[in-house]
Amino acid sequence: MIANMNQPKIKRDPEGTRRRILLAAAEEFANGGLFGARVDQIARRAETNERMLYYYFGSKEQLFTAVLEHAFGALTEAERTLDLSGLAPVEAITRLAHFVWDYYRDHPELLRLVNNENLHEARYMQKSSRIREMISPIVATLGSILSRGESAGLFRSNVDPLRLYVTLSGMGYYIVSNRHTLAATLGRDFSTSTERAEIVQLNTEMLLAFLMRK
Repeated sequence: MIANMNQPKIKRDPEGTRRRILLAAAEEFANGGLFGARVDQIARRAETNERMLYYYFGSKEQLFTAVLEHAFGALTEAERTLDLSGLAPVEAITRLAHFVWDYYRDHPELLRLVNNENLHEARYMQKSSRIREMISPIVATLGSILSRGESAGLFRSNVDPLRLYVTLSGMGYYIVSNRHTLAATLGRDFSTSTERAEIVQLNTEMLLAFLMRK
């Protein structure tokens, strides 16, 4: 009995365990997709057991949805660090576009998760009300910049911020998501710093050429 009393108490850390599972699952899902990822490997990587994984997330599919929410949540948090309100419209729109493109470059795992979810026709994202809410703030920011630029006589009128956001995303998404196949088919590695700088410059010029009044 005395020996048991002297045993060190195990400190429970439910939030820490949940976070470790999320991070481990994000890596497994990004590498193998929903069906390729293994629950036992996720638990092992998170330094826990499968029982705790099901306790916190219910199922592998629910864990996948949670990983998607976490990935988009991280993007939203990064967006909140942007303060573009004091910048002139041209600089603000350029800064926002570069932020999106840089984020995709620095977080290719997000694009792999999105690619995998597209294979499932967004079945798991549709089960989340949070993801759509997360995207709204940056679209609103983009709309504000467009409105300021139009009022100043700089930008063309009636540019839909959601369509422009989709276009901006595509401009940065493609060369990251398809960098390996581009290198294999075209013989050029667009992930090098030189090639990336040239692409960013080209994309920026195309963006401003579209937006600016003639």
